[in-house]
Amino acid sequence: MNEDKKHMKMALRLAQFGVGMVEPNPAVGCVIVKNGKVIGKGYHKKFGEAHAEINALQDCRDKGNDPEGATMYVTLEPCCHQGKTGPCTDAILAAKIGKLFVAMSDPSEHNDGRGIRQLRATGLDVEVGLCEHYARLLNAAFIKYARTHRPYVIVKWAQGLDGKLAWKPETKKRWISNAQSRKDAHKIRRASQAIMTGVNTILTDDPALTPRPPKGKVPLRVVVDSKLRIQLGKRFMNTRRFPSMIFSTEEGVVGQEKKIDKILAKGVDLTVVPTINERCGLRTVLTELARREVRQVLVEAGPTLISSLLEEGLVDAVRIYIAPVILGNQGYVPISDAMTVVTHCKTLRDMEIKTFGGDICISGEVDTPES
Repeated sequence: MNEDKKHMKMALRLAQFGVGMVEPNPAVGCVIVKNGKVIGKGYHKKFGEAHAEINALQDCRDKGNDPEGATMYVTLEPCCHQGKTGPCTDAILAAKIGKLFVAMSDPSEHNDGRGIRQLRATGLDVEVGLCEHYARLLNAAFIKYARTHRPYVIVKWAQGLDGKLAWKPETKKRWISNAQSRKDAHKIRRASQAIMTGVNTILTDDPALTPRPPKGKVPLRVVVDSKLRIQLGKRFMNTRRFPSMIFSTEEGVVGQEKKIDKILAKGVDLTVVPTINERCGLRTVLTELARREVRQVLVEAGPTLISSLLEEGLVDAVRIYIAPVILGNQGYVPISDAMTVVTHCKTLRDMEIKTFGGDICISGEVDTPES
């Protein structure tokens, strides 16, 4: 591995520390090198606070290092506009950086290459594309929303070795995956602007759909409920700190005026979408979430909603936790039964396999080849 790639990969690792804290902004890392030595590094730590380049430059100064003439490695194009913080391009020029490596350009409307052009116009040597593939994976949701104004959809589920998704109620067992896997899943909740499930999951499992520990950013909780069957006593309906939203259909809300009034009185939004195949139109659901500037949706649901999203080609990535257990007749809802409705092969690209205790986690982006 050459030195430039080594330093950019260091910046990418730094950027990952911001995941779950910076959204809807991208996660960005920055490393500054002079005479072959790292003299400063930083990352975007929290939404609304200093960007990675600013933190790296400050790190230089805190250590008594002069960044003049140094090489900077940053995982995303520096901003050139005044937002919650000042333009990073101005700070780079003021520091008299000698050369800049940028992993990828920023596709958002307020940047879209302008930062790179501005820096190059001053004579600064800027190279773009080092470790670009990894930078795109890191900020896949940010990139998709910037280009399409549609949310990035991650589908997550846990299963046993026999593919079953749940214990039978009489077993009084709640989870299939272990505590380490669940902790990892809560990191994804924290990084998402919405957590979505189907009404069957609400009725059966009574989840709160909140990230734990319950601090920091507050994602929107979403239930897809075409017949408006949700029960008012469920935890979803009574966790006031987290914004909540139900999608239903015209057929589902007819004759349920009193129930609707009670739902609205609890501070839960209710939005009616078209009926598609006797269910909520999922494309419209995602369009409505995008209107609320939801960039990433984490779907934690049963096989019906999961398979419907896959069939309609609306899933961008999956995350599957496989526990070393065979549920047998103590479990139900085999994922394979639901997947029979999916008519086209789905393969994963950029697949990653991790272990959490005894659990195996398989994740990757969904790649649907032409049939």
